[in-house]
Amino acid sequence: MSLSRRDFLTGASGTTGGTTGGTTGGTTGGTTGGTAHGAGRAPGSLAHERLNPHGAPLNILILGGTGFTGPEQVEYATARGHKVTLFNRNRTRPDFFKGRVDQLIGDLTTDVSALKGTSFDVVIDNPTTLPLWVRNVAEHLSGHTKHYIFISTLSAYASDAVADLDETDKTHELPAGMDPYAVKPEDARKGGNYGVLKAESEREVARKYPGIHTIIRPGLIVGPLDATDRFTYWPVRIDKGGEVLAPGDPTDPEQIIDSRDLAEWTIRMAENRVFGTFNGCGPQQPQPMAEMLGGIKAITTAGAQFTWVPADFLQSQNVRAWSNMPVWFPPKRSPGFSTRSNARALQAGLTFRPLAVTAKETLEWHKTRPPEAQQALADGKTSGLSAARETEVLAAWHAFKKSAP
Repeated sequence: MSLSRRDFLTGASGTTGGTTGGTTGGTTGGTTGGTAHGAGRAPGSLAHERLNPHGAPLNILILGGTGFTGPEQVEYATARGHKVTLFNRNRTRPDFFKGRVDQLIGDLTTDVSALKGTSFDVVIDNPTTLPLWVRNVAEHLSGHTKHYIFISTLSAYASDAVADLDETDKTHELPAGMDPYAVKPEDARKGGNYGVLKAESEREVARKYPGIHTIIRPGLIVGPLDATDRFTYWPVRIDKGGEVLAPGDPTDPEQIIDSRDLAEWTIRMAENRVFGTFNGCGPQQPQPMAEMLGGIKAITTAGAQFTWVPADFLQSQNVRAWSNMPVWFPPKRSPGFSTRSNARALQAGLTFRPLAVTAKETLEWHKTRPPEAQQALADGKTSGLSAARETEVLAAWHAFKKSAP
C-alpha cells in the first residue's frame, strides 16, 4: 500500500528534524559506509521544537506547498508553531493539509484574486518559473509582507565553464526580443528558457520586494517522494546488487541536497529574517561520485560492484549524463556544474543529514510507490537505465577493453 507524505514523515524510520546554526562534523567514510552529507545529527532531533529567535510565531504564505519541497516546509513550519497558508490550484494532492493550514485557491497565471487584502510576515515562493507570476503576486503582496523568499535554481547562472564560483557569478540575461511576461507556462522549460526565466524572476523579486528578499538557488533536490527519480535510481539500482554501471571517473564531483534539509533551512531563514542570495546545495564538503555511490551501497546488503565507464565511451553509446546517469555530469564538459560554492549558505545555517539517511529513506519510500511508478523507473522511463540497457552498455564496454591494443 502506498504511503502518503504525512504517513511517511511521521511513521517511517527517518529524520524530519532540523537544526539551527552551524554544522558539526563533515563527510565520513567512503565505499565502506558511513558517508554523510555534512553534519550528522540525531534523527528527528528538532522537528517539533520551535526555535524562532524572534519569539512570536510567523504568519507564512507558501506558494505551491503540495509538490516535493513545499510539504516539507509545511511540516517543519507548523511543528515549530507557525501559521501557514497555502496558495495553489488545489490540484496536486488536493486538500492535502486540510484542517491544518489555510488554503487559498487560485492560479499564478490567470487568477491571484484570493490574495487581495491579505498580508503575511513571510512569503515563500516555490513554483515560480515565470516573471509574470512574481508580478501577479506582487500586485497584492508588495507592501504587504516583511520577507519574500524565492526558490530559484543553480540553472540561473549563465555559464558552468568555471569551477567553484559563488553567488556573485553572472546569471542569464534575457535574449534579445524575449518578452518574459508573454512566455506561456507550457513553454517555460523549452529551448533553454528555464534558467533564463528563473534569473529574470529573481530580478523581478528584487524589483518588487527591495531590501526584504532572499534568493535561494538549489542544485539537484533529492529524497523521498521525488517523482523525477533523479537520485532514487541509485539506491534502487544498488539495492539490486550485481555489476552496476558507474559513470565517468570515481573522482567526478556531485552536488545534491535532501528536500527536507532545504525546506527546514528555508523556514529557519524566515525565522531569522536572513536576506540575500545563497546557493542551496550540498554536501558540506566536496564529495566525488565514488563516495556517494559507496555511501548508498553501505545501506544495502546486495553486494553491488561498480564498473566505472568513461564519459567518452558512454557518449558513444548514447548514454546521456544527468538523465541516463542521474546526478552525474562530466566535469570536463562543464567544470562548474557540480562545484558551486555553498560557503554563504553554510554560514547562514544550512545543515545536511547524513547521505545514509537520505538513501535509506528514499529506498524505503520507493518500495511503497504504486507498481506503475516502480515499473517506470525499472524501465528507465523516468531516469537512469533499464536493466537490459545497462547490461548492453556494460557488455559493450567489456568488449571494447578486450579489443583495445
